Amino acid sequence: MTRTALVTGGTRGIGAAISKALKGAGYNVAASYAGNDEAAAKFKAETGIAVYKWDVASFEACAEGVKKVEAEVGSVDVLVNNAGITRDVPFHKMTLDQWNAVINTNLGSLFNMSRQVIEGMRSRKFGRIINISSINGQKGQFGQVNYSASKAGDIGFTKALALETARGGITVNAICPGYINTEMVQAVPKDVLEQKILPLIPSNRLGEPEEIARAVVFLAAEDAGFVTGSTLTVNGGQYLA
Repeated sequence: MTRTALVTGGTRGIGAAISKALKGAGYNVAASYAGNDEAAAKFKAETGIAVYKWDVASFEACAEGVKKVEAEVGSVDVLVNNAGITRDVPFHKMTLDQWNAVINTNLGSLFNMSRQVIEGMRSRKFGRIINISSINGQKGQFGQVNYSASKAGDIGFTKALALETARGGITVNAICPGYINTEMVQAVPKDVLEQKILPLIPSNRLGEPEEIARAVVFLAAEDAGFVTGSTLTVNGGQYLA
């Protein structure tokens, strides 16, 4: 039986690598995105992966989106909560809107999305929920009180839900990427990258999106059923939790 995987934020960066890796591993894959129609259309044309547009910060939008995915692609067996945003600013200058936007997207989406698929997973006695957190949810980061709080919350969500679902054949795990070679990191000035970021990474390089994707494929597998409630750090040794 072919399993179906849904990846939020699945058309760009780490999410795109995850979507492609899961398809390569034999899954039926659907990828959601929030705003970049051009990038999503290009991704669909290049990969053949179905794409769907909705705001993961909205419970109602998630309900409608998942319903459409399940009708057109299949019941969701694997959910990868990857979608995330940043609104970086020192806390004393942070607005309520900047706080809420990040918390609602990065943490609220885990509830919004997981709640849509959990009943189906329970009834089928199989499920994989994989939450993409961050190294900054483990160690904190200047100017990212909102982001670090949301990503630390992802880890707490993962551990608690794992306890509730373990007997039902559903695993819940988190991955904490370090600095990954995506568009966002590529936008960092070269001198900042070479002088202030790479020296902090014992591996002396950025990670690649495909390295995160391989970790997702492992956790999604049927024979990874004894791994639940875990946090997998993929950061080149930058932070050892």
